[in-house]
Amino acid sequence: MYVHIYNVLLDAASYAHYVFRTFDQDHNGSITFEEFVIGLSVLSRGTLQDKLNWAFNLYDTNQDGCISRDEMLDVVTSIYELMGRFPEPVIDEHTIKDHVDRVFRKMDHNKDGVISMEEFMDTCLQDEAITKAMTVFDTVMG
Repeated sequence: MYVHIYNVLLDAASYAHYVFRTFDQDHNGSITFEEFVIGLSVLSRGTLQDKLNWAFNLYDTNQDGCISRDEMLDVVTSIYELMGRFPEPVIDEHTIKDHVDRVFRKMDHNKDGVISMEEFMDTCLQDEAITKAMTVFDTVMG
């Protein structure tokens, strides 16, 4: 019953795919217990740098070392899908695209159309809201 309600109200499949990919370190399509523990360890006990590196890898879906606007849009869309089908206020695809555009303008320092690891780290480390958000697992799992 709860699974049905969850599936009707929320869509976690896309985001779960991205998280799975970051945990699957050897990219063999499965997560070993060791990979799972390492992933949880980074999120719960890792340094801020470790967590930001994990987040960068979450967004860098094709693993080419930079985040494109499309990659960010895909991941951010999956995060908004986690909020449910009936969020308040209503979120549409333009809201999501506008959010991604704002983040991209903030992070793409050299305006080359992609966010490098360095740009991502520099921006995140200078943003108090992001650094606070990265500590959420410290209290939840610590």
